[in-house]
Amino acid sequence: MTMIRIVPLFIVLVAIGTLAAALTAEHVFKLEPCILCIYQRLPFVATGVLGLIALRMENFPVAVVALIALSGLAYLSGSGIAFYHVGVEQHWWLSGCSGELSGNLTVTDLKASLMQKPEKACDDIDWTLFGISMATYNVAYSGGLGLLSLGAAMQMSKSRKSDT
Repeated sequence: MTMIRIVPLFIVLVAIGTLAAALTAEHVFKLEPCILCIYQRLPFVATGVLGLIALRMENFPVAVVALIALSGLAYLSGSGIAFYHVGVEQHWWLSGCSGELSGNLTVTDLKASLMQKPEKACDDIDWTLFGISMATYNVAYSGGLGLLSLGAAMQMSKSRKSDT
C-alpha cells in the first residue's frame, strides 16, 4: 500500500474513531455537549469526507495531496475552536455560551426560557483526566493531526516532484 492510500485511509479512520468516541461520551456516559463541543466535531466530519474523496481519487495524486493538505487545515481549525473553548472554560474571555443570563431579558423571555431545556454552558466542565478537560486535549490532538497531515502532504508533494 502506498502513501497515496495510507494517509487518506488514516484520515478516515481517525474521523470515524474520534466521532465514535464523542458520541459514546455523549450517549453512553451521558456527558452532554455544549455548542462548542459540537463545533469541535465538524472538522472531523470534514476530514472524514475529504479522506473518502481522496481514497476515490488515487489516480490523481495531485488532488490527493491537496485533499490531505485541506484535511490538515481542517484539523488546525478544530484545534483553534478547541483553544477558544478552553479559553471559555477558564474564563480567559467572555462568550455567549458561558451559561449566564443576559441582562436584557424581559419577563416573557424569562418565562419562555424556563419552559425549555437549558443549553449546556460552555464553561461547565463535565469530565477531566488529570485535571485536563476534553477541550484541552483536543487542542493538542487536532493540532498534532493538522501538523501530521500537512507534513504528509508536503512529503508526498516532494516525492512526486523527485519522481518526475
